[in-house]
Amino acid sequence: MSAIIVSMRALLLLSAFAAAIAPTAPLAAAPESLLPAEAEAPRPPARLAPLAADSAWTPRFAAAADELAAALRARDEARWAAMLGGQWLAPADRARVRAMLADHDSPFGEALWGRATPHRAIFGWSAPASWSADERAAIEAGQEAEALVCWSSRGESVWPTTASEADNRPGRPYACARIAYSIRGETPRWRAFIEQGGGALAGTATNRDPA
Repeated sequence: MSAIIVSMRALLLLSAFAAAIAPTAPLAAAPESLLPAEAEAPRPPARLAPLAADSAWTPRFAAAADELAAALRARDEARWAAMLGGQWLAPADRARVRAMLADHDSPFGEALWGRATPHRAIFGWSAPASWSADERAAIEAGQEAEALVCWSSRGESVWPTTASEADNRPGRPYACARIAYSIRGETPRWRAFIEQGGGALAGTATNRDPA
């Protein structure tokens, strides 16, 4: 069983569940606490971990990553735009992706058009230590997952350690894209998101069949 899962999706689901069962009374109706409240310590960001070779998701993300990299490397706007949202991709976002791909000094420029063949890594999120084996197996056997795919021409030793570092800021030694994958229904579907400086450049639903 793979120990690599996508805990970010699980945390979002837990947050949505907590919001659904929260009291609906106005905040003004709640009694004020007479006890001093201590500020919560900020949670450390979830650390990335390479997707396990034996994970059922690894070949799916690998095929999607290869297709996305080929479209970006070719600067074929019709191809990469379809993977980033197609007709739902905002014109401003399309222009930003186009400019990023035209800039050889950007992380994508160095990673995809460098002299060396780029290295590729696929990352998921490490499972919390408190999760049981059954919980880990349920995520692995799920129908939806997300992963970060990164490319670098500088070797295998420079990769992001958290999702916030996969933002494609100038100077990063790697370029990354987030891929959301679903195997619900008869046709597998995935969509790609490219972050830049903390803001999503693109990522609306697109249907792709890796087979």
